[in-house]
Amino acid sequence: MLSTTRTKQWFERINGSKNMLWLLGTLSFLETIILPIPIELVLIPLMAINQQRIWAMATATTLGCLIASIVGYTVGMVLYQSIGTWFIEFMGMEQSYQSFQTFFEQYGFAAILAIGILPIPFQVAMITAGLSGYPIMLFVLAALLARGLRYFGLAWLVHRFGNRVELMWKRHALKTSLALGMVVLVVVVGLQSLAGLVISR
Repeated sequence: MLSTTRTKQWFERINGSKNMLWLLGTLSFLETIILPIPIELVLIPLMAINQQRIWAMATATTLGCLIASIVGYTVGMVLYQSIGTWFIEFMGMEQSYQSFQTFFEQYGFAAILAIGILPIPFQVAMITAGLSGYPIMLFVLAALLARGLRYFGLAWLVHRFGNRVELMWKRHALKTSLALGMVVLVVVVGLQSLAGLVISR
């Protein structure tokens, strides 16, 4: 059940539009940049009643997020001292940003991949990666993998379980994302360590 008036308005606007995929991509863009409403609240019901377009919806949502991620990366790379610092303060992300900087310096690609799955604002990863000069192609790949897993995984669940997924998501999203994020982090860090050992021989 859609839980807020704003969420209901977004749902009705998108579901009744011929430009559903464009609107969904726009909403995903806004959610990634600044909108404080989890897109799943709209995405799950939309997928449940438009199952013939479920994979296209997952694609549009992933692309919207990916474009927003590149914008955030650019802000960190080019405009950190002006827009970047203001944005972090405006969103109240100072503590998350400082914590992620240390995490990112240690794990790099794995850190971006994990934060894309964990319930932590992805904005801190975008700005940190841009500010540090992290290779943009690796950043895009990490963001694509993390958010693709999130949205295509959700599409598969809706395809399999229908409307029940919304209740499942509300009850278990936090625990599931924490567990999955930790698994991804351990696997990627393990692979990086193994690659390092192979190269050093």
